[in-house]
Amino acid sequence: MKRQPARVLEPRDLERLINHTDQTRHPTRNKVIVLLSFKAGLRACEIAGLTWSMVLRSDCKVSNHLSISKHIAKYGSGRQIPMHPELRAALVRYHRVCGRVSEGPVVLSERGSHLTPRSIVNWFHRAYAQLTLRGCSSHSGRRTFITQSARMISKIGGSLRDVQELAGHRALATTERYIEGDREAQRRLIGLL
Repeated sequence: MKRQPARVLEPRDLERLINHTDQTRHPTRNKVIVLLSFKAGLRACEIAGLTWSMVLRSDCKVSNHLSISKHIAKYGSGRQIPMHPELRAALVRYHRVCGRVSEGPVVLSERGSHLTPRSIVNWFHRAYAQLTLRGCSSHSGRRTFITQSARMISKIGGSLRDVQELAGHRALATTERYIEGDREAQRRLIGLL
């Protein structure tokens, strides 16, 4: 039996997930986890491995981009990702909560160490179960990010190659597998023919 790809979330479901973080034990941290997935397209291993040096400028302020080190990226696909304003604001708040540290893991466990990729996967699993969002996994944020980016990239003069680079994929074919089609857009397209 073929495994179904992670579900792409609609904006209202993402809003529910973000609101859900307010009900958790670590709301500021958990909001950052969600936004790193949905607004930067990070994998669970990248969220778990992210350090403050990848987020901060030399003056210890939150940067305007994430510098994903090849050491935490799949296949060593390090990259720079422009920071979404909502993610940047959440990181600024979280940085303040963490005491404006300049190094170490961004996403900390209760014991003060890196969360493992498995812990990130489990966190998303529990959150989606509590919200009864079926078909979702820790990869839903990444898949939503890539799908939305692919749908909007032509509006700003970019190409799927730009989406591929943001995703950290070696091959464009991999990026294409992440993109969910839009039935309404397809219907409108056929109507124009």
